Amino acid sequence: MRIPVKLFKMRLLPQLVILISVVVVIGMVLAGTLFSAMLDDILKQYIGQQAMTAAKIAAMDKRIIHAFGLPDPSEEIQPIAEQIRIETGASYVVIGNKENIRYSHYDPFQIGQVMGTTNEPVFLDEMSVIYEGSGISGPAIKAKTPIRDQQGDIIGVSSVGFLLDEVENKIAQYNKRIVMLTISLFLLGFVLAYLIALRVKSLTLGLEPGEISFLYKEREATLESMHDAIVTVDMEEQVVTMNRRARELLHRNLRVGRKMNHHKLREVIRSVTSTGQGTSNQRIFLDAQVFVMHVEPILLGNEVKGAVFTFRPESEIEQLAEEFSKIKAFSDNMRSQNHEYLNKLNIIYGLLSLKHYDKAIEIISDEVKERQDIIGFLMTSVKVPLIAACLLGKINRSKELKVSLEIDPESHLTYSPSERDTKALVTVIANIIDNGMEAARGRDESNAIVNIFFTDLGKEIVFDIEDNGPGVTKEQEKAIFAQGYTTKSGENHGIGLTIVKHALLEIDGQLFIDQSSLGGARFTIVIPKRQLFIDARIREGDVSGSEGKMYPSDDC
Repeated sequence: MRIPVKLFKMRLLPQLVILISVVVVIGMVLAGTLFSAMLDDILKQYIGQQAMTAAKIAAMDKRIIHAFGLPDPSEEIQPIAEQIRIETGASYVVIGNKENIRYSHYDPFQIGQVMGTTNEPVFLDEMSVIYEGSGISGPAIKAKTPIRDQQGDIIGVSSVGFLLDEVENKIAQYNKRIVMLTISLFLLGFVLAYLIALRVKSLTLGLEPGEISFLYKEREATLESMHDAIVTVDMEEQVVTMNRRARELLHRNLRVGRKMNHHKLREVIRSVTSTGQGTSNQRIFLDAQVFVMHVEPILLGNEVKGAVFTFRPESEIEQLAEEFSKIKAFSDNMRSQNHEYLNKLNIIYGLLSLKHYDKAIEIISDEVKERQDIIGFLMTSVKVPLIAACLLGKINRSKELKVSLEIDPESHLTYSPSERDTKALVTVIANIIDNGMEAARGRDESNAIVNIFFTDLGKEIVFDIEDNGPGVTKEQEKAIFAQGYTTKSGENHGIGLTIVKHALLEIDGQLFIDQSSLGGARFTIVIPKRQLFIDARIREGDVSGSEGKMYPSDDC
């Protein structure tokens, strides 16, 4: 019968307790073994030194040296040697002469007998020695040193020993303490292992490793499948995660493992981490595109640990909502025109009721003529449909805002740039006209004026847009193109002129700011036709010349 593998699988808590306990046991056993071996060496070395000290004490005792000249030296030496043995804790203290005859021993029957170990290193080499050896008393750690008379001649030997069985008993006592300490530390380690395991379990939200792995893979797959660009950032403003869409769209500004260097994003992350509140539908300019940004804090309990950014290109949002926008714009147009025409119809009805037929006809003729004049002028003066539509839209918008928007009748634009450059030019014109109308209304809502003049005479396209707003100071000229700079209140402002700046860079255009004759600001847009023409030819693959050089066109 085959036992299922799942039966051997253990949950995280017991795994951690067992693994940590095993590590503690192995560590303590290795440490105990090493410590025991070190203790054995240290203790033997210490006992050897202690034996040598006792031997030298005996060898330097004047009473023992004097006793060597007596008829019976042992009678004087034996009690002195026994006193030294008892005081030093040695197993034996033996004093012998140069013929290796004992003058003292803890066993009195051994006095007068030949010593059990050799004394050649002492007598021949005149040196003190410490060694392990066996004598009549058994294995011992011994120390031997010469005994010299007053003239410095060797007259005998002092031999002190500590029996190994006594040494082993002392080592066993120390080892017992080590074992007890090891057991205590193991029990403490087991308890700490259990507490650590509980802590790890808490930090993993009670999930098993397999569940964590699955959740990680599920999160990764979910992020990669999302169409929005998603970026996660930690508290150090470092990018932690980016999904595929984010890597495609934002690789110039954001990369995993690097800190954010975009000042607007850094301001947002600091705001979110300080308040713990997310933000929605903020417009931001990144990688030459406008994105709609949503930010949510990453919370662990009540503590902010980072933030999640969601970016969607505004062009995609516009594309997704294109049909709805058209319907809404048409509805708004109809509502605005309905309101305007209803007022005029009421006037005409009143004039007809009062039988002022001539006046009624005059109003009708003026209204029809104004519409026809505007459309007719744009159709004849502007050969680019997209630019004409933009200007017509701004005229209609100006009527809703109660702004007098006038186009100089001497204006004309017959040159047709490429489709891409036309879109960039429309972006520039639309944003500056919008800014002009808002500036004019902000200063004098009842008498807001915006004038437009454009021409393509010569080698450049020139647009002059002026208003009677508050104008632009020299200090503001340096700051207005920075993203986030605005003089308006509310959110989602301060991006229009940033878009203008990047659109101009695409078509090699220039923007000049001056004071308007109306009292406000004049924005002059200059676009070189030759550059537009060459860019168009390059995209069409129609530029020739050695080494890819571009030549100006005489047609411009």
